[in-house]
Amino acid sequence: MFEIYQDSLFFLFPICSLTVGMGAFLLFALPYSWLSWKNPTRFIPYRIQKRRMSAEEVFWPSLMRLAINAVCSLILAVVLWPLLRLSGVHAGGLPHWYEVLWQLPFFLIVDDLGFYFLHRMLHTRWLYKHVHAVHHRFTAPWAIAGGYMHPVEYMLITLLALIGPLLVGAHVVTIWIWAIFRQWEAAEGHCGYEFPWNPTRWLPGYEGPAFHDFHHKRFVGNYANYFGLLDRWLGTESPSYRDYRRDSQVAG
Repeated sequence: MFEIYQDSLFFLFPICSLTVGMGAFLLFALPYSWLSWKNPTRFIPYRIQKRRMSAEEVFWPSLMRLAINAVCSLILAVVLWPLLRLSGVHAGGLPHWYEVLWQLPFFLIVDDLGFYFLHRMLHTRWLYKHVHAVHHRFTAPWAIAGGYMHPVEYMLITLLALIGPLLVGAHVVTIWIWAIFRQWEAAEGHCGYEFPWNPTRWLPGYEGPAFHDFHHKRFVGNYANYFGLLDRWLGTESPSYRDYRRDSQVAG
C-alpha cells in the first residue's frame, strides 16, 4: 500500500501542485497586501471600497488560516492519492503549446461553473453558518484573505480546481501553470484595488477584482469566480454592482 507513495508522480502531481499554488498565492498576495497596509496616496483612487481593515484584523489571521489549510490540503492529497493516481494525469514529455492553450480555458470554464454552484450552496443557511461565514469575516478584504476560509471550503475549492485537469489527463506542468493562474485570480479577487493597467482586464469575460469585492461587501450575489455572465444570466448579481461598473466606465 505504501509503495504507491514512492511513485514520483505523487510528488510531481499533488505535492508539487499544492506547493506551486501556495507559493504563487503568497507571491501575488503579499505585495497587494502591502498596498492595503500602507495605503499609498497615489493608489487611493483605485481602491474599490473606502472602508479599510487593519493588519491585525486581516494579515496575521489570514496567514494562520492559510497555514492550517495548507496542512489540511496536504493530508487530503495523501488520502486521495490512491484514487488520483488512477487518473490520466502524467509527467511524460513536456506538453505542446497548443495543448496548454486549449486546456487552460477548459479548466477555467469547468472551474467557474462548478464554483458558481458550490458558492451558492455555501450560502444556504446551514453551510453559511458553519462553513462559509469564516470567509466572510472580512467585508473589505486584503489579497491575503483569499486563503482565509474554513478548511472544508478550502479543500472543496482545491478539488474543484482539479476536475478539469483530471477530465483531460493533463500534464503536471500544465497543472502547475493552471495553479499559478488560479492563485493569481484568488489574490487579485480579494486585493481591494482595480487598476486600469492590470493586464487581466483584457482577458475575455473577466470582470476584475471589483466583482468579488462586491460579494464581500454585500454578502450576496456575484457567486461566480471569473465569468460575470453567469450571475447576469441567472439574476444573482450583487446589489449595486452593475451601477458601480457603469459609473466606473463613465469615469474612465
